[in-house]
Amino acid sequence: MTQVTLARALPDDPIGWWIYLGTFVLYAVARWCFAWRQARRDGDSHPARAAWAEDDPRPAVTGGFRSYRQFFGFVGSVLAVVALAALTEGRLRVVLLCVVVPLLVTALSYLDFRQARAARARS
Repeated sequence: MTQVTLARALPDDPIGWWIYLGTFVLYAVARWCFAWRQARRDGDSHPARAAWAEDDPRPAVTGGFRSYRQFFGFVGSVLAVVALAALTEGRLRVVLLCVVVPLLVTALSYLDFRQARAARARS
């Protein structure tokens, strides 16, 4: 009988939870910064308020994604992280993941920001 010992659903230690939480916080902060910068460019008198109210209220069209570009960005990011984790080990893995994951999360938040901005422009 073969046992899978490396597959885990949730982290066992608090550091893993902080990493997950940090990923969500990075996404939210990057998305807010993109919206704030756009509101400043548009000459809004209260760019911070405009950035908080920037989300598109319409439901997602493609599963949990609003476009195929977002879906493929997410899948490509997952594949990149899995490839890095599978093909490297030790300190190199940690360094690469600490550099690549924040870049991918920021890129995904930018894709979401652009999608919401395009939806606002159409309406």
